[in-house]
Amino acid sequence: MKTSEEFAIRIEGVGKRYKLFKSNKARLLDSFGFKKEGLYELHHALSGIDFDISKGETVGIIGTNGAGKSTLLKIITGVITPSEGRLLVDGRISALLELGAGFNQQYTGIENIYLNGTMMGFSREEIDRRMDSILDFADIGDFAYQPVKMYSSGMFVRLAFAVAINIDPEILIVDEALSVGDVFFQAKCYSKFEEFKRQGKTILFVSHDLSSIARYCDRVMLLHHGKKLDEGTPKAMIDLYKKVLQDEARFNLRQRLSEGEKKTVAAEDAEEWKGFFQINPGLNEYGNGVATIVDYAIIDENGHLTATIEKGNRFTIKSKVLFHEAVENPIFTFTFKNAKGVDITGSNTRIEGVEVPPVSPGEVYVASFSQQMSLQGGEYLLSMSCTGFVEGELVVYHRLYDLLNVSVVSMKDTVGFYDMDSETTVEKVQPFH
Repeated sequence: MKTSEEFAIRIEGVGKRYKLFKSNKARLLDSFGFKKEGLYELHHALSGIDFDISKGETVGIIGTNGAGKSTLLKIITGVITPSEGRLLVDGRISALLELGAGFNQQYTGIENIYLNGTMMGFSREEIDRRMDSILDFADIGDFAYQPVKMYSSGMFVRLAFAVAINIDPEILIVDEALSVGDVFFQAKCYSKFEEFKRQGKTILFVSHDLSSIARYCDRVMLLHHGKKLDEGTPKAMIDLYKKVLQDEARFNLRQRLSEGEKKTVAAEDAEEWKGFFQINPGLNEYGNGVATIVDYAIIDENGHLTATIEKGNRFTIKSKVLFHEAVENPIFTFTFKNAKGVDITGSNTRIEGVEVPPVSPGEVYVASFSQQMSLQGGEYLLSMSCTGFVEGELVVYHRLYDLLNVSVVSMKDTVGFYDMDSETTVEKVQPFH
């Protein structure tokens, strides 16, 4: 059994409750000590969390929105106090949570470095010794001597990240902060992250990027509705997380059906695919109304509906289209692009040599695109459409642009957008004479 000295963080029975007041009047009455029943409801953001993190270990925390991840991090970093339980931390923490939260907009970058360093417990001499490293990492040039209010959002987070990452912490806590700045700065951030791992520092990593969780973490904890669902290897927890997402999607679909939101669904379409997926609230939808994409799906190699695909596995994209008018040779399409809006890959029935015959009003067709996932790990946006050519001009019947977020989980990323799946060998040969 491990001794307490071997733990960087120990969490015992930690819980956090919040009062959800029914009105401002109820909040005021409570503040004056009135104990009238019904003023508020208790919300359990966390309940009974037990968890140990060993020194030198990289641990990931995953879970859906509202699972309690941010609340747990704030408790560990001392931002909020738990309602119950005990927390032990052995080591100086640097937390990459709300980057730049302590910056004064009127101060220069240099002044903010001293301000933040002092808040972290460093003397001016200690900050001076780290100043060059911070400025080199931030790479904002002479803007370091300008008021922060003049910074672009990119420069602001670069400086904030540089301050947080260069104080030589014993425990690093990261919450979705490695994706700041441009791709070059992101590469620098991940390089520093890997350097910390090599140095044997303790890292607590919270991210929706399951590929990064799989690649960097020794162990993963899955939170769900404020409780620890399980902990284990990254692969096992990611698989369980995918199941949780599927179960929640099924529950949400049943709820919507029971509330009568989808009474128009035909009997044969009762197992509606799209109800399993979280649709982009900023979806760009347009077309001339000749056809409608009435359903769509992403299906993994096991036949499960999912928006998370493991790199190297086969998967299928499906779109179901109802035609309202006669159409000659309709074309079904799909496209993947990255979060920066760059088209990465895609195809359509015409490119693939699949000719769709002329269709009549009221007919429904399903297009299926099956392939191996070769994209690098990360987050992608999936679009799909039904188009065609009329008198030589491309016509969009219905397009769903940036419809779904697709997460690609990878244990190995190569250079660039996709993996060529190289078969690699190295052999020793005779030296040149």
